[in-house]
Amino acid sequence: MTSKNNQHAFRLALLLGLFSTLGPFTIDMYLPAFPEIVKQFGTTASLVQLSLTACLLGLGIGQLVMGSLSDVYGRRNPLLISMAFYVVASLACAFSPNIGVLIAFRFVQGFSASAGIVISRAIARDLYSGHELTKFFSLLLLVGNLGPLVAPVTGSGILSFTTWIGVFIALAILGLYLLTMTKWKLQETLPSDRRRPSNFMEQLKNYGSLLRDRQFVGYMLAQGIMIAGVFAYVSGTPFIYQNIYGASPTVFALLFGSNGISLIIGSQVVGRMSHRVSEQAFLLFGLWLAFFASITVLVVAIVHGPLFALVIPLFFFVAAIGITSTAAFPLAMESQSQNAGSAAALLGVIPFLLGAVVSPLVGIAGENTAVPLGVIILLTSAAAMFAYFFLVRRGSRGVA
Repeated sequence: MTSKNNQHAFRLALLLGLFSTLGPFTIDMYLPAFPEIVKQFGTTASLVQLSLTACLLGLGIGQLVMGSLSDVYGRRNPLLISMAFYVVASLACAFSPNIGVLIAFRFVQGFSASAGIVISRAIARDLYSGHELTKFFSLLLLVGNLGPLVAPVTGSGILSFTTWIGVFIALAILGLYLLTMTKWKLQETLPSDRRRPSNFMEQLKNYGSLLRDRQFVGYMLAQGIMIAGVFAYVSGTPFIYQNIYGASPTVFALLFGSNGISLIIGSQVVGRMSHRVSEQAFLLFGLWLAFFASITVLVVAIVHGPLFALVIPLFFFVAAIGITSTAAFPLAMESQSQNAGSAAALLGVIPFLLGAVVSPLVGIAGENTAVPLGVIILLTSAAAMFAYFFLVRRGSRGVA
């Protein structure tokens, strides 16, 4: 790329990365306000938690729907409509009269936010391929991975001077900004001659053809299962660091943030080195790194080793997620130019589904042991390797 093209790519990655952060911001910003919402509505904690579940369902289902629609109608118009709905849904959440209305509009909010995640990735595939796609996707992840780090802090900051209503108003403002940027700064990247016909059965066939593509499924599962391990890490470490090792909330935040940085490092190494090292080599390296790191975590958990002995392998495990995600995405998308939206949707929704399965299992033995976390991330690492070797490597030999 020339210097001018590099600047354009960075600006575009920054914008698309903001769309990717819409999911984490929508999920995480209001979490510190749960007790306040319980008091205001005179409801139970479980019903307030149901509003989070509704949002996650919207994010998962929405990616499948919006990915297909973007293959039919192009990227820009579905994104414009979704951002408009996001603004309305955010304001409706802010002024909900009861918990039931809040739950309903949290689903709508998650559904509309999903368009930002899936369409931003489809746009990347429209514009780039090969190593250039890997480099661009690593830039996109550089911005997108900041969301889980910044969102809780931002939510806490807003709550320090206003109520939970202010969190949703802030999300509405973010949605309005993205709506404006889509209208005035984002050009259509899918020409009409490359769009899919507007037919529901045809869209189902598209998903069916993707799920019959052995290599695509292999990359999808390798990436999705690995990211599911991160969901286990996110749900388990608050209890492990604080309950077992007695870490203060500040120390926990620092440790959690350091692993967020490792995720960014992993993705950026792949982007910077993709012209020298193949994505296949990076993916294989990331899978092995995660496997050995998870073995170490399990051993430390069994012998109840010191905190630093647990933090170090977890740092490398999360870095491996950054490596595998950045390498697997362009490999999966490379042959999907005609189904980029649908392919990006499947790549996006699988981690949510698998994460929803493994996250509750971390606490299966109580809050005072780290063994379930070690077992789960070891199993996810092993399963991801199996998907890669059985579907991708074996499939390649079969074709050859």
